[in-house]
Amino acid sequence: MSQDEMVQEIGAGFVPGPVLLLGAPGVGKGTQAQRLMELWGIPQISTGDLIRDNIRLGTVIGKRFKELVDAGIYVPDEVVNQMVADRTAERDCERGFILDGYPRTLGQAEWLDSFLLTKHGEAGLPLVAVSVQVRYDELLRRVTGRRVGPGSKRIYNIYTNPPVSPGVCDVDGEPLVQRPDDTEEVFAERMRVFGEQTAPVIDHYRDLGRFEEVDGEQAVEVVTEQIVAALRRLRTR
Repeated sequence: MSQDEMVQEIGAGFVPGPVLLLGAPGVGKGTQAQRLMELWGIPQISTGDLIRDNIRLGTVIGKRFKELVDAGIYVPDEVVNQMVADRTAERDCERGFILDGYPRTLGQAEWLDSFLLTKHGEAGLPLVAVSVQVRYDELLRRVTGRRVGPGSKRIYNIYTNPPVSPGVCDVDGEPLVQRPDDTEEVFAERMRVFGEQTAPVIDHYRDLGRFEEVDGEQAVEVVTEQIVAALRRLRTR
């Protein structure tokens, strides 16, 4: 049995409910979220995407958010919370959803727990959190080694997935570029902010018995299997 077949087997018939997928920059969280979406047919909810969509569509919340940002005013949790509330009320979220980038703070986590309890009652599934763990040095290699073909948009890594000819894209021969935020200095700052923001959220769900960690340095398929298994354990507690 292949790893993907094993994932399908252990995930079959399972209702995931609300899931928070945590991970530092470079852990492959986006890849894992896509695989879980395909497995269960549930959406990934990114607050960044929600914000952009609401602004583009000119919704009441989107207009409010844009006004605050344009005025240089801190956007209160209540605005972001309302965006999440509106999105999770849509039909495709009935069996569950994967949150990305939210909750970022303890206040948001506490609000979300209360919101889900109010919405679904005691019989509803509470949010559970799984964190994908990768060593700092490995994350640094993944991020600082990343290069992009400006025309083809193909992504390489000079350490783990280099182009055939150093420095140029395999598709069109254009020189590869490094994104401005893929430097060691930017990465260190992102990791600092990530740690400060997520530590209280992790402690919150760990204290509630709704948190597990998986090893993100394995093959993509193995990491998916571990996440699915962790979610099944969390849902049987």
